[in-house]
Amino acid sequence: MQLDVRLTTPRGQGALVRPVSPPGEGESVNLPGEDELNAFLHDAEHKGGPGETAALPRPLRKPHKVYLIGIGDGGPAGWRAFGAAVTRSASRETSVTVELPADLDGDRLRALVEGLHLASYRFREVPVPADKAPRLRRVHLAGPTDEAAVTAGRVTAEVTLLARDWVNKHSAEKSPAWLAGRMEKAAAKVAGVKVRIREPRELADEGFGGILAVGGGSARGPRLVELTYNPKNATKHVVLVGKGITFDTGGISIKPAAGMLLMRKDMGGAAAVTGALLGAAQLGLPVKVTVLAPLAENAVSGTAFRPGDIVRHYGGGTSEILNTDAEGRVVLADALAYAVKKLKPDVLVDLATLTGAQNVALGKRTAALYADSDELAEALTVAGAEAGERMWRLPLPEDYVEDLVSDVADWVNSTEVGAGSVMAALYLREFAGALRPRWAHLDMSSVAWSDGVDKDLSKGATGWGVRTLLRWLETVAA
Repeated sequence: MQLDVRLTTPRGQGALVRPVSPPGEGESVNLPGEDELNAFLHDAEHKGGPGETAALPRPLRKPHKVYLIGIGDGGPAGWRAFGAAVTRSASRETSVTVELPADLDGDRLRALVEGLHLASYRFREVPVPADKAPRLRRVHLAGPTDEAAVTAGRVTAEVTLLARDWVNKHSAEKSPAWLAGRMEKAAAKVAGVKVRIREPRELADEGFGGILAVGGGSARGPRLVELTYNPKNATKHVVLVGKGITFDTGGISIKPAAGMLLMRKDMGGAAAVTGALLGAAQLGLPVKVTVLAPLAENAVSGTAFRPGDIVRHYGGGTSEILNTDAEGRVVLADALAYAVKKLKPDVLVDLATLTGAQNVALGKRTAALYADSDELAEALTVAGAEAGERMWRLPLPEDYVEDLVSDVADWVNSTEVGAGSVMAALYLREFAGALRPRWAHLDMSSVAWSDGVDKDLSKGATGWGVRTLLRWLETVAA
């Protein structure tokens, strides 16, 4: 991360940034005692909307330019959009000073810092030409002196951008072994995080049949990454499971070409849960967190698993494979069963770019949430709202479960009855076993990718889920 954000009491160097609130009913936008700026706001028809920007040049004066940026209703989302707009609008400056109200609280300051960093993200496999590269390197925050909020915003953004990097990486290089290695290297930089990587032989010895089946068609074998953060003062244990399909052809049930184009993002869940654990460790949250990231490449070959195959999962449960393109739930089933039998956590949450049906139901900016527990569902929804990652709870109808029952195994991995995201969640719930009352599933297929620049999002991977999980883990630790 190249942006240096620091608190400062006196006015710093460079251009000046002022936050603007929307006018009240019958009023106009107004900065008390600022006649020049008020006249400019009036001429620019500035409404104070979140991230709305107008820039006033002031040649031969200091500051040489004033950026007037809206904060909307003044909540965390408005301040996050404000921070993103600062980074984007002032990208040709070398430094800016942001004048903040003295009563800005920690939640809003954290959101502002997140917006500053997240909007600075660019992913390219080759360097940006020097004449097009952003120049902004330093942001001075003049006002509150809440270092903890600034640190939380910075750490949250850093691990979110790490997840974006992994998701954006092209799959020719991003094999399961490559991604496992990157996770291991990232964990090595954070005190208190331990890593175990299971390779194909260990997966076979321990009975992870789902991961092996999905990864069996690729020359680049699967992995299961297990990361653990266990502080001495932890009172709760949370297991986070993330789908890690490094590329998905659909297997024998092959996707059409257009459907494969963005399948490098199919490991977004694994990236998100890993980022959240690393963030929790850096922030010193008093909660034990274990991450399980089953990594596989779903390829087409003579060794690929087939429709009609029966897969035996960790712990002995079986799935009849009706569609090899419903592979994510097959690897997650192994990880969930392992978590229940061996790790016995207090709470179990899985994230996955699982179904196109989630996009059909909720669109590009809202993930699907499933949980039997009203309390857990509410906690995750609130955390998502605070993080700027919206989700909507969908039902888990008991009478749908009968459609998942196989004639020749325990379950089928796909059905033709519709409700694709719901059926996938019901399938996963069966592998949560005794932890069903404390399990939640987030289907994040569409929200893992942005088609363009949108506030704190850049085009490409969003790192969705990292911010939500971190805020939720903070409440678990409280």
